[in-house]
Amino acid sequence: MSLDPALLAILVCPATRASLDYDTVNDELISAAAGLAYPVKDGVPILVIAQARTLNG
Repeated sequence: MSLDPALLAILVCPATRASLDYDTVNDELISAAAGLAYPVKDGVPILVIAQARTLNG
């Protein structure tokens, strides 16, 4: 599934307010600034810090 580019342009990381990158392989929104990956479920971004996974390295 793909995210609407207009939606992606306005979404920001709730932890840092930095922009997010969409990882199509894992269906996640990546915040490099926070080192977090937010899941996208059924096309809906889940921007809850407690549900994000920590990026390695």
